[in-house]
Amino acid sequence: MIELRGISKKFDDVIALTDVSGTIREGSVFGLVGTNGAGKSTCLRMISGVLKPDAGEVLVDEKNVYEDAEIRGNLFFISDDPYYFPNATPREMMRYYAAYYNGYDRERFSELMGKFGLQETRKIRTFSKGMKKQLSVILGICANTKYLICDETFDGLDPVMRQAVKSIFAVEMMNRDFTPVIASHNLRELEDLCDHVGLLHRGGMLLSKDVEELKSGLHRIQCAVKQEEKEQLLAALQVVKMEQRGSLLMLTVRGEERQIQAVIQQVHPVFAEIIPLTLEEIFVSETEVAGYDVKDLLF
Repeated sequence: MIELRGISKKFDDVIALTDVSGTIREGSVFGLVGTNGAGKSTCLRMISGVLKPDAGEVLVDEKNVYEDAEIRGNLFFISDDPYYFPNATPREMMRYYAAYYNGYDRERFSELMGKFGLQETRKIRTFSKGMKKQLSVILGICANTKYLICDETFDGLDPVMRQAVKSIFAVEMMNRDFTPVIASHNLRELEDLCDHVGLLHRGGMLLSKDVEELKSGLHRIQCAVKQEEKEQLLAALQVVKMEQRGSLLMLTVRGEERQIQAVIQQVHPVFAEIIPLTLEEIFVSETEVAGYDVKDLLF
């Protein structure tokens, strides 16, 4: 288990994170999302023990990850811009990591390189961006660490390769003690993959919930009601956002679906339906509530 206990980080005058707390359970896929500059990469680097928090601590299996070199051997960090030695080949990078990670699986490395169509002896500098991303995932998976920390892992991968990486994660979770932590702007990918999501905004943790809980607690309603019943409906619901187009009222509301349905039926709508929200729509709604509205940026 990974525990974030009130971690904060500042770079000169720039505040990256402020008092962030949360828990990442073993055997789950944790997705970290956030607005630009919210501190996702900084958070992952502190989880990996690369950066030391200015305040608070990160515990991995109850040990301080920055202070305990042994526990860092249970984590592999994949940066959003993977670094490779000048003129190195994949095989040379594999040997480098194998010298540090005692359980490195060299045979699996060769197997996955073959399946992905990557040459072990080719200079990495000649690889495309997507190929370098594929290599970073293979290097990380084969380290056989308990935790794999991924920063924008799917960025640069084509749809087929994204599905391949997801399949590899699923196989690893079935076969061993494996917990991926994934930061991404691609919320569609996280929705398919993650059990739990944390949302960072302006250096703080806005929310941290199971994906199903998150999706079941926020709903979009499209309805047409008489004007005299509109105020009754709005007063009875916990409205996060409201738009009206002609006679059609569009609401984003919090609460359980059954309770929302009961409230709607009380006002005898001309038309009403509840539409499931995607993770991306939930992200937009939650950040708008926190003051991050696209309308403020464009108009």
